[in-house]
Amino acid sequence: MQIRAMRRGKWALALLATVSLASFAATACGGDDDDASETPAASAAAGSPTAKSGIDYAKLSGELRVDGSSTVFPISQAVAEDFSKVAKNVRANVALSGTGGGFEKFCRKEIQVSDASRPINQKEKDACAAAGVTDVIELQVAIDALTVVVNPANTWAKCMTTAQLQQAFKKDGATKWSDINPGWPAENIKFYFPGADSGTFDYFKEAIKLRGEASKEPPHRSDGTASEDDNVLVKGIEGDKNAIGYFGFAYYEEAGKKLKAVEVDGGAGCVAPSFDAALKGTYKPLSRPLFIYTTGTFLKEKREVAGFVSFYLENTVKLAKEVGYVSLPADVLKQQQEKIKPFLPQ
Repeated sequence: MQIRAMRRGKWALALLATVSLASFAATACGGDDDDASETPAASAAAGSPTAKSGIDYAKLSGELRVDGSSTVFPISQAVAEDFSKVAKNVRANVALSGTGGGFEKFCRKEIQVSDASRPINQKEKDACAAAGVTDVIELQVAIDALTVVVNPANTWAKCMTTAQLQQAFKKDGATKWSDINPGWPAENIKFYFPGADSGTFDYFKEAIKLRGEASKEPPHRSDGTASEDDNVLVKGIEGDKNAIGYFGFAYYEEAGKKLKAVEVDGGAGCVAPSFDAALKGTYKPLSRPLFIYTTGTFLKEKREVAGFVSFYLENTVKLAKEVGYVSLPADVLKQQQEKIKPFLPQ
């Protein structure tokens, strides 16, 4: 789809940049204008810049900061781009520092919206509480199919069991493909994985049972290339036929034929990552929810934050799919909207 291709090319190129709504507004007003970037949701909103919640977007002003997960970044950037068309006096910075890094900034009140590819943990909740941030609101915005990928020249690792994935990514685990399956080449494997601040790293460890420390399960290996920037991982795997790695489904989709997804056998046979498999829950154990976090205080006291979050939930069904994720079912989306309703104009 042309709209999706244009937008996804935009976020891929801008991944390391700080994105401001002001710059998005300028882009929307001039330049490349067949304007496929004027999406149906944005066009409808521009015609009537009032949220279903009653917020008049055109009257909003101020600044807000969004930071955190690189996996959620493409959705937040897409939301910000469309939001800028109806809230032209709001300036936002959309950045990424990993889920853990985002929560650290969120608990220090440096940002108003934290992107996360896993739920906030108890240690992070305690850090927030110690800083007086006690009214945290968790909002699910999409579903991801965390994707294990190899180089297209890899003709052997078509499907891997969770036990084989553990063997590949555990500390002191496989070093050659033949260590995983004797029928595979005796070639050294090059490993690529997200950095320790990444929620994707945390989720993979839990799903594949690489917990380490006091747990009976082994820890995740560290002898590979780690990065919070998923594009670094994509490029590394593209360039080596013996590479393997994992990251969010959107980054695999963006890479196209440059990468090959490994099917995962979670106990019920091999299943490829896909929108349908993630939504139906058959892609086990690597399908996962994606979140944004804010606070009741921000929603009450900063109308620009309330407007942005409200717009996010009103448009995430379309925009999540557009950038390569699975949209929320209607009942789950309604539950998220109910969470912010008490803080919005009645």
